[in-house]
Amino acid sequence: MDAKVLVVDDEKSMCDFLEIMLKKEGYDVKTTTDPKEALDLIEREPYHLVLTDVRMPEVDGFQILRKVKDVQPETLVIMITAYGSPEGAVEAMKQGAYDYITKPFRVDEVKLIIRKALERYTLWEENRRLRQEVEGRYRFWKIIGKSPKMQQVFDLIEKVSQTKVNVLIVGESGTGKELVAKAIHYNGPRKNRPFVALNCAAIPETLLESELFGYVKGAFTGAATTKRGLLEIADGGTIFFDEVGDLPPLLQAKLLRVIQEREFKRLGGTTDIKVDLRIIAATNQNLEEKIKKGEFRDDLFYRLNVIQIKLPPLRERKEDIPLLAQYFLEKYSKELGKEMEGFSPEAMELLLQYHYPGNVRELENIIERSITLESGPLVTDRYIRPYLSEAPVYPHTPNWEIEIPDGGVDLEKIIEEMEKAYLRKALEKAGGVKKRAAELLGMNFRAIRYKLAKYGL
Repeated sequence: MDAKVLVVDDEKSMCDFLEIMLKKEGYDVKTTTDPKEALDLIEREPYHLVLTDVRMPEVDGFQILRKVKDVQPETLVIMITAYGSPEGAVEAMKQGAYDYITKPFRVDEVKLIIRKALERYTLWEENRRLRQEVEGRYRFWKIIGKSPKMQQVFDLIEKVSQTKVNVLIVGESGTGKELVAKAIHYNGPRKNRPFVALNCAAIPETLLESELFGYVKGAFTGAATTKRGLLEIADGGTIFFDEVGDLPPLLQAKLLRVIQEREFKRLGGTTDIKVDLRIIAATNQNLEEKIKKGEFRDDLFYRLNVIQIKLPPLRERKEDIPLLAQYFLEKYSKELGKEMEGFSPEAMELLLQYHYPGNVRELENIIERSITLESGPLVTDRYIRPYLSEAPVYPHTPNWEIEIPDGGVDLEKIIEEMEKAYLRKALEKAGGVKKRAAELLGMNFRAIRYKLAKYGL
């Protein structure tokens, strides 16, 4: 860190000593023996750290401290004095000083205090940057879409973000369900509290319970320490259950109790832990059908489905494709260090004609891939056409000529062969990445893992 440090002391020898020491540590150092000049410097220039003597003529160290906190509240201040007292240290801390050093001091100790102070400044700066990035990225009006269906989604997000009701987000894989969940959280009163996501399909059933509820030491073999679960970590904020339709029956019952009682026990624990949570769930499945089959609890569904937000697939909001394509163009041009000017008419025409089984996520992948491969300033059809030609044109409404011979057919075998063909093609397109292949087929990770094992693929 190239830290700027201001040293204020009416003794020139102390200023010189600290300047030499700090410059050896690699800091950018400014010194002054005139505290009035120090006030002007603080007004004009930003500093990471100010070291100031307490007792000085006309302007003392506490006045320097107050000036810093008024003008540069993030700047850290260390007070130095030859007249140390517990009262002086307490008062300095009350007024916002980072630390208090008494002369004579050991050089190694001062170096350590300064290093720790600047580490704290760096941490504060990083947290500020992350907060700005997260809040800017996940505000609902940053979600791209001018289509009427997306405008309805925006209206719902705006309304429910100010409430604490449970929300169920329904939509195909790749439509942006987690982005909507984050938009609700980061635009509501809980935005400064945790947002914790749990993908119910990606974690093995045997680990889901301990991940969600945590456990106490000795609860099971290998539980060497007590661990907080995601419910506890999310206390005061939002917990997001992605692919909630894959939650096992036992955990469905336990989650229902959490929603009703707002409390739970860790695995192996006897104490009830109370939590204040907003619950948002998402699914790409038809939960009503799962209820009919006995695979999902109807009482849990009603608890989760207080407000339902339906995300349209990309093929139903074609007018949003140019906006999304331009957004991803700007995003990946910057990330890849390329100056891209836009899309050729042929490229945009292809993007508008495609059906997007992987929805917005697939469009993003197409744009990123094209920008990576293009050498000119435009995204052309050169790299888009081969990608799209490998995909079936209408996977949701096939238009095949079907012939049934007099002797009949083995429908189950035909379906199995088709399923295997689609699985192989998806794996090939995804470069062997099962999660990506699942997204291309509109399946969850657990389902594709089962299918692949079933067919020995």
